[in-house]
Amino acid sequence: MTDFIDTLWPASAFLISLAIGLLIGLERERSPAAKAGLRTFSLVALAGTLGALLTELTGAPWLLGAGLLVLGGMMVASYMRAPWEGDPGTTTIAAVVVCYGLGALIWYRYVQLAVMLAILATILLYFKGELHGVTERLTRKDLVSVLQFAVLSFVILPVLPNEDYGPYSALNPHQIWWMVVLISGLSLAGYAALRLAGPERGTVVTGLFGGAVSSTATTLAFARNSRADPGLTGIAALVILLANWVVLVRIGIVTAVVMPSLWPKVALMLAGGAVAGLVAIYLFWRRLHLKPEAPALEIGNPAELKAALTFGGLYAGVLFAAAWLSDAVGNQGLYAVALVSGLTDVDAITLSSLRLFGIGTLQAEQATTAILIALLANIAFKAGLAAFISGAALARRVVPGMAAVAAGLVAAWGLAGQVS
Repeated sequence: MTDFIDTLWPASAFLISLAIGLLIGLERERSPAAKAGLRTFSLVALAGTLGALLTELTGAPWLLGAGLLVLGGMMVASYMRAPWEGDPGTTTIAAVVVCYGLGALIWYRYVQLAVMLAILATILLYFKGELHGVTERLTRKDLVSVLQFAVLSFVILPVLPNEDYGPYSALNPHQIWWMVVLISGLSLAGYAALRLAGPERGTVVTGLFGGAVSSTATTLAFARNSRADPGLTGIAALVILLANWVVLVRIGIVTAVVMPSLWPKVALMLAGGAVAGLVAIYLFWRRLHLKPEAPALEIGNPAELKAALTFGGLYAGVLFAAAWLSDAVGNQGLYAVALVSGLTDVDAITLSSLRLFGIGTLQAEQATTAILIALLANIAFKAGLAAFISGAALARRVVPGMAAVAAGLVAAWGLAGQVS
C-alpha cells in the first residue's frame, strides 16, 4: 500500500483526501440540519490537500491557515443567513474544520493518522443519539472516576523518577505507578461498561464486567444476595463464576502489555483454565431451571486515589518481598509470597513476577509458577468466601466451577513446562 501511494504521489494524496471527504460527507448527508454533505466535505478535504501543496510550493505558511479561515467563515455565514431551528450548526462547522485539516495531513504524508482520525470523526458524528444517552446516564461519581484516573495517568505518572532504587534495584517509582495506572485503567474500563449497560443489564454482562472491575467485590456482593434471597442462589453462583473467570482474561492482558516475551507461556496456562471454566459455566447454566435477571451490582470508584495508593503500596511491598525472599531462600520464598498475596490480590504478585522476570531475577518457569500459585490461592479464597457468607447451597454450585478452572490451569501449566 505504501509503495502504491509513493508511486502515484501526488495524485494518490488527492484521491485519499477525496475518500476521507466522502466518508465524513456521507454521514453529514443523512442529517437534515447539516448545510454540508457529500460534495461539500469532499471539496473541503481536497482544499486542505491543495492548501498544503501550495504552502509547500510557495513557502508561504499563511496560505493553509487562510484557506481554513475562508472555509470556516463561509460555513458560519451560511448558518447565520438561514439558521436551522434548534441547531446552531456548530457540529457541522467543526467537522468542516477537521476535514480540512485531515486533507492537509494527507499531503504531509500522515496518511494512516488522517484515515484513523477520519473514521473516529465519522463514528462521533454518526452515534450522536447513543452518545447523548451515555452522558445522560453519567453521574457525578462517574465523572469523578474519570477525573481521578486522569490525575493518576497525566499528573502523577509523568513527574515520578524512572530510576531503580532499593535492594535488588526492584523498586522503580515510575514503573510502580505505571502498574497502578494499568490496573486502574482496566478496572475503570469494566466499571464504565457496567454503568453504560444500564439497569437492564443481564446476568452475563453483570458477571463479566463486574469481574473486570473487582472479582472480589462481585463475589462478596452476590454471596450476600444469595444469603438474603435463597431463590437467587443459582444466578448468584453464575455471576460469581463469570466474574472470577474474567480474572484469567485480565491477567492475560496485563502480561501481554507488561511483558510480551513471557505472554505465550502464561497465555497457554491461562487458556487451559479459561476453557475448563467456560465448559463448567456452560454446563451449570444449562442446569439452571429458573434464570432470573441478576440484581443490580454497585461497585465503588476503581480509580479512587486512595485505592490507587493502596495498590501501589501493596505492589511495591510484594515486589520487594518476592525479590528478597527469592534471593534469600530461593523459589520457596517467592512461592510463599505468591500464596499469601494471591489470596486477596492476583494483580500485585503477577506484576511483581513479571517485573522480576524483566530484570533477570526470575526465570520464565519461576514467574509462571508464581502466577499459577497466586491464581490457585485466589480461587480457593473466593470459593471459601462465597461458602462462608452464603452457606453450603452456594458452595455446591460455585466450588465445582472453581475447581474446573484450577484443574485446567494446573494441566496447562504442566503442558507449558513440557513444551518449553
